[in-house]
Amino acid sequence: MSTLVMGILNVTPDSFSDGGRWDTVDAAIARGLELRDQGASIVDVGGESTRPGAARIEPAEEQERVVPVIRALAAEGVTLSIDTMHASTARAAVEAGAAIVNDVSGGLADPDMAKTAADLACDFIAMHWRAHSAEMDKADRYEDVVAEVGRELEARVDALVGAGVASDRIVLDPGLGFAKVTDSNWPLIARWREWAGDHRVLIGASRKRFLGAAIASGGGDGADPSNREAATTAVTTVCALEGVWAVRVHDAAASRDAISVVSRLTTAGYKAR
Repeated sequence: MSTLVMGILNVTPDSFSDGGRWDTVDAAIARGLELRDQGASIVDVGGESTRPGAARIEPAEEQERVVPVIRALAAEGVTLSIDTMHASTARAAVEAGAAIVNDVSGGLADPDMAKTAADLACDFIAMHWRAHSAEMDKADRYEDVVAEVGRELEARVDALVGAGVASDRIVLDPGLGFAKVTDSNWPLIARWREWAGDHRVLIGASRKRFLGAAIASGGGDGADPSNREAATTAVTTVCALEGVWAVRVHDAAASRDAISVVSRLTTAGYKAR
């Protein structure tokens, strides 16, 4: 099965790359349809920014932003995930038509999330997480990032399964950029099978700071997130070659095209070494 594209739809005023571009219901609906038409198999709708330093918002405000968008896009046949750390928002979003819950805290931020995910009986994306946005950079402390992320994700799986979530419903995300500023991210991509176990994997590298640092080290201008799209597509290409379940990206068309090229190569006999 080819790697899927999850298109990012931030219905927020303050996300790091595109905050404010789709923060009205009509604009968000139009963007969600555009992402679908550009090749996104899943549109990931989020109403709370998780960029470094972002402030938390209340669930009621989050739901006011995302539920009308999800309801409208679901009516158009778009497959949707809800990007939230609030159990009440996860429930409201699934009731409105979302098929997947994408929790960047892996269920740690809200004690009701694991039981809610079990009740909803939908796919649940558990990301590796150590702290909220205001504190997460300070938590970039690892002796062996691959082993530690693997153990901490395994603990989240155990907790979710213990709450009643089916193991095959759980997707793992290494949390690139979350408590991982620059160099901590690369081994998690290169050695993803070591922490993934038997679970499907989502990689969310799109336009993040560690890509900017790599561009800058090569002499390019990686300071502006919009300059990181080619680097994002490079990560998508590697993920597609490796058989990762999905990539979460801002530019669905670029990743769709990269995955199509990889599909042709693998059909012709190419094998990753």
